[in-house]
Amino acid sequence: MSNRIELPYTRFLDPEGRLVGELPAWGDDFNLLTDLYRRMVLTRLFDQKAVALQRTGRIGTYAPTLGQEAIGVAIGSLLRDDDVLVPYYRDTAVQLMRGVRMEEILLYWGGDERGSDFQDPRSKEDFPICVPIATQSLHACGVATAIKIRGQHRAVVTTCGDGATSKGDFLEALNVAGAWQLPVVFVVNNNQWAISVPRRIQSGAPTLAQKAIGAGFHGEQVDGNDVLAVYDRVQWALDRARHGKGPVLLECISYRLGDHTTADDATRYRDADEVKAAWQEEPIKRLQAFLAASEAWDEGREQALIADCQRQVQAAVDNFENAGTQPVEAVLDHVYARWPAALGDQREMLMERVARREEGRGHE
Repeated sequence: MSNRIELPYTRFLDPEGRLVGELPAWGDDFNLLTDLYRRMVLTRLFDQKAVALQRTGRIGTYAPTLGQEAIGVAIGSLLRDDDVLVPYYRDTAVQLMRGVRMEEILLYWGGDERGSDFQDPRSKEDFPICVPIATQSLHACGVATAIKIRGQHRAVVTTCGDGATSKGDFLEALNVAGAWQLPVVFVVNNNQWAISVPRRIQSGAPTLAQKAIGAGFHGEQVDGNDVLAVYDRVQWALDRARHGKGPVLLECISYRLGDHTTADDATRYRDADEVKAAWQEEPIKRLQAFLAASEAWDEGREQALIADCQRQVQAAVDNFENAGTQPVEAVLDHVYARWPAALGDQREMLMERVARREEGRGHE
């Protein structure tokens, strides 16, 4: 018995940037397309800098987005101000487009709580980065439930990797989203590797998108290296959610060109030829080739873009490194909305230890 279910698969551009199907109505809006391209380049250059900062001990462990920029940029460009993003740890591109500052992202990966205190109004209701695998899927359903109860025309987008689709949290979230027909869009970044576990042994299902069918709603696959395809399907899914038509699962097929995080060494378990082949599919060169063939991009604009992005990234690094340190007691500030009286002794003990330490330094 076959377990294969035929699902829609969307692609507009092949790996060389050539059209393989008719573009949507917005497909000739080169202002939009060049903006998507610029955002992807900015994300990649920031990503490179963040990895370099970790390698030199200036931030902690970091999860690169290399090769997966199209997914985040497409989502970020389509979310409205009143929508809610419930991200996972590889969502730098979406966060940047939601107004999260680069220095805030660096603060987060540097272990500073201020990195989750987003200042831009667009991201004030967005959730912080979620590192525990798939728990954010249920958080998103909670938010979507509140939106539905209030009768609001808003949507929630939550993201995860292919490995997260094997977690009970993810499957429970699909179940409640389907049962209650919640306004939530699940975007699975199927980058082929869950740390060292390849997609081929992650799940017996031929696709990850078909997991939505068991929960009673629509799932489909998208070429996650084609930003036009991701944009088209996310736009459709968000419109459905906002109009009360229920959830959607989009499996965006990409490839993790870098390590899982900076604590990982993917050369220990991945074949170099596989990675080399994946580089031929990556999203930035694909869109660049299409824009150049359409005479909407050239080398002069490319160099100007790179210089501008590098300037923005360096300014953010400077702001991050000049942010200063927080007092020790700040580690407690965002644990509870109101500090429980029963834990008052613990807070006092911490403050006493800090005071003794400072006093000892004064006698050095």
